Amino acid sequence: MRFLVRDRILGIGDDYWIEDDRGNKVFLVDGKALRLRDTFELKDTEGRVLVDIRRKMFALRDTMVIERGGEPLATVRRKRLSLLRNHHWVALADGSTELDVSGRVLDREFAVEYDGELLAVISRRWLHVRETYGVDVVREDADPALLIAVAVCVINLAEKERED
Repeated sequence: MRFLVRDRILGIGDDYWIEDDRGNKVFLVDGKALRLRDTFELKDTEGRVLVDIRRKMFALRDTMVIERGGEPLATVRRKRLSLLRNHHWVALADGSTELDVSGRVLDREFAVEYDGELLAVISRRWLHVRETYGVDVVREDADPALLIAVAVCVINLAEKERED
């Protein structure tokens, strides 16, 4: 499953659409403007919220939380002591599952893995449109909404770190 994410650089609320490989709108990343912390909702085309994404206000390291139906689904943090590459950990709410995100996040060239197995590749290489990147979900049984939410979190964390 391949999705195209069209970032909107300048706009109130940071809203942008995610399309499938046929150009159909599938998800809306709805950024909530005028909030104290970064908050996003990933919605389907009918406006139903699939996951909520929030930056934790008080944490030792920058952290974002992904929730589904008001329940925690995953926590995303930058890995410590990762000098050469952007490297993030995603701890799923079950407590035993961790995803590894590594690559050049600001260039939109990174991968999401579980236990050494590739789940998704995020890349601009396939595309020629500026501010667009692809999310290629490799495993059939993977949760596309979760993987897109992870990509949104990791990119948001990396951009905030670059600003600081």
